[in-house]
Amino acid sequence: MLRRAPNFSLPDQNGFIRSKKDYAGKWLVLFFYPKDRSLNCTRQVCAFRDESVIIGQFGNAEIVGVNHESIASHKSFATRKHLNFPLLSDEDYAVTKAYGAYKTNRPKPYDLIFSTRRNTYLIDPAGNIVKEYLSITPGRHAQEVISDLHELQKTTSKTV
Repeated sequence: MLRRAPNFSLPDQNGFIRSKKDYAGKWLVLFFYPKDRSLNCTRQVCAFRDESVIIGQFGNAEIVGVNHESIASHKSFATRKHLNFPLLSDEDYAVTKAYGAYKTNRPKPYDLIFSTRRNTYLIDPAGNIVKEYLSITPGRHAQEVISDLHELQKTTSKTV
Protein backbone atom coordinates (compact mmCIF):
# COMPACT_ATOMS: atom_id res chain seq x y z
CA MET A 1 0.00 0.00 0.00
CA LEU A 2 1.30 3.43 -0.95
CA ARG A 3 1.74 6.06 1.69
CA ARG A 4 2.11 9.76 1.20
CA ALA A 5 5.68 10.97 1.70
CA PRO A 6 5.88 13.43 4.60
CA ASN A 7 6.59 17.04 3.66
CA PHE A 8 9.99 18.51 4.35
CA SER A 9 11.59 21.91 4.12
CA LEU A 10 15.25 21.95 5.13
CA PRO A 11 18.44 23.83 4.24
CA ASP A 12 21.00 22.15 2.00
CA GLN A 13 24.79 22.43 2.17
CA ASN A 14 24.63 25.83 0.44
CA GLY A 15 21.93 27.23 2.71
CA PHE A 16 19.13 26.92 0.12
CA ILE A 17 15.82 25.64 1.44
CA ARG A 18 14.74 22.44 -0.30
CA SER A 19 11.17 21.22 0.02
CA LYS A 20 9.28 18.15 -1.08
CA LYS A 21 7.25 20.32 -3.42
CA ASP A 22 10.47 21.15 -5.33
CA TYR A 23 10.47 17.54 -6.53
CA ALA A 24 6.80 17.32 -7.55
CA GLY A 25 6.44 15.47 -10.85
CA LYS A 26 9.83 13.77 -10.45
CA TRP A 27 11.06 10.57 -8.89
CA LEU A 28 12.97 11.25 -5.68
CA VAL A 29 15.57 9.08 -3.97
CA LEU A 30 15.53 10.43 -0.41
CA PHE A 31 18.17 8.78 1.73
CA PHE A 32 19.01 9.18 5.39
CA TYR A 33 22.48 8.53 6.77
CA PRO A 34 23.98 8.88 10.26
CA LYS A 35 27.13 10.97 9.85
CA ASP A 36 29.18 12.97 7.37
CA ARG A 37 32.66 11.53 6.80
CA SER A 38 32.19 8.18 8.57
CA LEU A 39 33.38 5.19 6.55
CA ASN A 40 30.03 3.58 5.69
CA CYS A 41 28.24 6.89 5.21
CA THR A 42 30.97 8.03 2.81
CA ARG A 43 30.55 4.76 0.89
CA GLN A 44 26.79 5.27 0.73
CA VAL A 45 26.95 8.91 -0.35
CA CYS A 46 29.71 8.34 -2.91
CA ALA A 47 27.85 5.38 -4.43
CA PHE A 48 24.88 7.68 -5.08
CA ARG A 49 27.26 10.29 -6.51
CA ASP A 50 28.83 7.72 -8.82
CA GLU A 51 25.46 6.45 -10.05
CA SER A 52 23.67 9.82 -10.16
CA VAL A 53 23.73 10.10 -13.97
CA ILE A 54 22.10 6.68 -14.36
CA ILE A 55 19.58 7.42 -11.61
CA GLY A 56 18.76 10.73 -13.29
CA GLN A 57 17.96 8.96 -16.54
CA PHE A 58 15.01 7.20 -14.92
CA GLY A 59 12.12 9.65 -15.03
CA ASN A 60 14.29 12.63 -14.22
CA ALA A 61 14.97 11.16 -10.77
CA GLU A 62 16.67 13.33 -8.16
CA ILE A 63 18.83 12.28 -5.20
CA VAL A 64 18.72 14.00 -1.80
CA GLY A 65 20.58 13.02 1.38
CA VAL A 66 19.48 13.92 4.93
CA ASN A 67 21.04 13.83 8.35
CA HIS A 68 21.23 15.91 11.53
CA GLU A 69 24.55 17.60 10.92
CA SER A 70 24.99 21.31 10.25
CA ILE A 71 25.02 23.13 6.93
CA ALA A 72 28.76 23.76 7.41
CA SER A 73 29.46 20.06 7.96
CA HIS A 74 27.46 19.15 4.84
CA LYS A 75 29.23 21.86 2.82
CA SER A 76 32.66 20.55 3.77
CA PHE A 77 31.66 16.93 3.11
CA ALA A 78 29.98 17.73 -0.24
CA THR A 79 32.96 19.77 -1.40
CA ARG A 80 35.51 17.17 -0.35
CA LYS A 81 33.59 14.31 -2.04
CA HIS A 82 32.46 16.31 -5.11
CA LEU A 83 28.79 15.59 -4.48
CA ASN A 84 26.33 16.57 -7.18
CA PHE A 85 23.13 16.48 -5.11
CA PRO A 86 21.88 18.24 -1.99
CA LEU A 87 22.54 17.16 1.58
CA LEU A 88 19.84 18.48 3.88
CA SER A 89 20.43 19.51 7.48
CA ASP A 90 17.77 18.11 9.83
CA GLU A 91 19.31 19.27 13.10
CA ASP A 92 16.20 18.68 15.21
CA TYR A 93 15.47 15.28 13.58
CA ALA A 94 11.90 16.36 12.71
CA VAL A 95 12.03 15.06 9.13
CA THR A 96 14.07 12.01 10.13
CA LYS A 97 11.38 11.12 12.66
CA ALA A 98 8.53 11.82 10.20
CA TYR A 99 10.00 9.30 7.75
CA GLY A 100 10.67 6.69 10.44
CA ALA A 101 14.46 6.88 10.09
CA TYR A 102 15.13 7.88 13.70
CA LYS A 103 16.71 5.36 16.06
CA THR A 104 15.57 5.29 19.64
CA ASN A 105 17.20 3.62 22.63
CA ARG A 106 20.79 4.24 21.54
CA PRO A 107 23.40 3.82 24.28
CA LYS A 108 25.33 6.94 25.31
CA PRO A 109 27.49 8.51 23.92
CA TYR A 110 26.14 7.26 20.58
CA ASP A 111 22.55 8.36 21.15
CA LEU A 112 23.06 11.73 19.45
CA ILE A 113 25.73 10.87 16.91
CA PHE A 114 24.21 7.78 15.37
CA SER A 115 20.48 8.37 15.86
CA THR A 116 19.65 8.11 12.16
CA ARG A 117 18.89 4.82 10.46
CA ARG A 118 20.47 4.22 7.09
CA ASN A 119 17.10 4.22 5.27
CA THR A 120 16.13 5.25 1.74
CA TYR A 121 12.69 6.16 0.44
CA LEU A 122 11.83 6.03 -3.24
CA ILE A 123 9.13 8.62 -3.89
CA ASP A 124 7.10 8.65 -7.10
CA PRO A 125 6.20 11.79 -9.09
CA ALA A 126 2.84 12.00 -7.26
CA GLY A 127 4.59 12.21 -3.87
CA ASN A 128 3.97 8.66 -2.65
CA ILE A 129 6.55 6.38 -1.07
CA VAL A 130 6.62 3.41 -3.41
CA LYS A 131 9.65 1.64 -1.93
CA GLU A 132 11.34 1.71 1.47
CA TYR A 133 14.84 0.41 2.03
CA LEU A 134 15.48 -0.16 5.70
CA SER A 135 19.01 -0.44 7.07
CA ILE A 136 20.72 -0.76 3.71
CA THR A 137 24.17 -2.05 2.75
CA PRO A 138 26.08 1.04 1.57
CA GLY A 139 28.18 -0.45 -1.23
CA ARG A 140 25.39 -2.13 -3.20
CA HIS A 141 22.46 0.11 -2.43
CA ALA A 142 22.68 2.55 -5.36
CA GLN A 143 22.53 -0.37 -7.81
CA GLU A 144 19.45 -1.71 -6.02
CA VAL A 145 17.75 1.68 -6.37
CA ILE A 146 18.59 1.80 -10.09
CA SER A 147 17.09 -1.65 -10.61
CA ASP A 148 13.93 -0.73 -8.71
CA LEU A 149 13.54 2.59 -10.54
CA HIS A 150 13.78 0.71 -13.83
CA GLU A 151 11.15 -1.84 -12.79
CA LEU A 152 8.80 0.72 -11.24
CA GLN A 153 8.93 2.90 -14.32
CA LYS A 154 8.18 -0.02 -16.58
CA THR A 155 5.14 -0.77 -14.40
CA THR A 156 4.08 2.89 -14.30
CA SER A 157 4.35 3.31 -18.08
CA LYS A 158 2.12 0.25 -18.63
CA THR A 159 -0.63 1.67 -16.42
CA VAL A 160 -0.66 5.12 -18.06
